[in-house]
Amino acid sequence: MAVVHVTKDTFKQEVLESQVPVLVDFWAVWCGPCQMVGPILDEIAQERTDIKVCKVNVDEEPDLAAEYRIMSIPAMYVFKNGEITDKSLGALPKEQILELL
Repeated sequence: MAVVHVTKDTFKQEVLESQVPVLVDFWAVWCGPCQMVGPILDEIAQERTDIKVCKVNVDEEPDLAAEYRIMSIPAMYVFKNGEITDKSLGALPKEQILELL
């Protein structure tokens, strides 16, 4: 499955109401570490059919960034049944991202 880009209008449906665990990456175009993590998240999204990978551009969705108190990016949050079950700040290697799930 491809990475899903979510907005405040689609966040509830794509993330909070998802039937599978969701890894949400809060990122920005200008963020170097975010650019390093991007291809890894694309790989994970293609390899894992039991989860969903979503991205939120904090510049385009400041309300979502504020709601989840995103102060540093990349920030990766794992949602299961609409609840945050884990989170991590900063760029991580693939193995550590998978451990969050």
